[in-house]
Amino acid sequence: MDPLIISVAVTGGEHGREATPHLPVTPAEIAESAYEAHVAGAAVAHLHVRDDAERPVHDLARYASVANRLRERCDMVVNLTTDPGGETTDEERPRSLDLEPELASFDAGTMSWGERVMDGSLPFLRNLATRMRDADTKPELEVFHDGMIGACLQLAAEGLIAAPLYFQFVLGVPGGAPATAAEILHLRSLIPPDSPWSVAGIGRHSLVTAMAAIPLGGHVRVGLEDQIYYRRGELATSNAQLVARIARLAEEFGRPVATPEDARRILGLKGAERTGFAAAAVAPS
Repeated sequence: MDPLIISVAVTGGEHGREATPHLPVTPAEIAESAYEAHVAGAAVAHLHVRDDAERPVHDLARYASVANRLRERCDMVVNLTTDPGGETTDEERPRSLDLEPELASFDAGTMSWGERVMDGSLPFLRNLATRMRDADTKPELEVFHDGMIGACLQLAAEGLIAAPLYFQFVLGVPGGAPATAAEILHLRSLIPPDSPWSVAGIGRHSLVTAMAAIPLGGHVRVGLEDQIYYRRGELATSNAQLVARIARLAEEFGRPVATPEDARRILGLKGAERTGFAAAAVAPS
């Protein structure tokens, strides 16, 4: 098996400090939390940012501030969101690609998410894939149910997504695929055999899905975006705490944890030196 890529979803665009006081929200806090997670074993930092009122915002200077702070301390892969939360329109969502990150999230279709609808029409997905191709940014194909895999394969057949296709199965979302080992096996059976894949179990499902994925050759995403509890009734104190548990599990399974260099090789990324973060303005700390 390839080394295990651990991605850390540092902040997210949904809950705030009303849910957990441990959520990092300023660029300095987000960068520090991502670095601590890297020391614990994370190779990839999935980033959202917040404004001064701690609301989700799609702010290029703030993304660049986090990325540049990280670059000063480590070589983590920076993965920017294209769905920052809040009231972002379809026209605004690809804006983070102006920074030409190595990796960016790609919500691969439409689904009912609890009481709301996550809209991902095929024309929107084509535009997003084209923007990523032009930025030489690898899409992290966020799959919430099996129909989204078909959309990704269609876009690949149209030449809009290059191999290796990198899938992330986001499981346990209300309205999406269940967070079970059987579902992981099902989704894995639908993707091209040489495609790297990862799981992100939401909330209480995080540990179960990670334990299923690690021995099967999958990769894992954890972090305060996805789960705020370490165990029932006990808030996680940091992103690093969640990452460290996955690194310990990997050791128990005899699987090495990937470095950022390993992650770039496995996913076919262009390298941090070809991103646009250094040229962007620095945001407030």
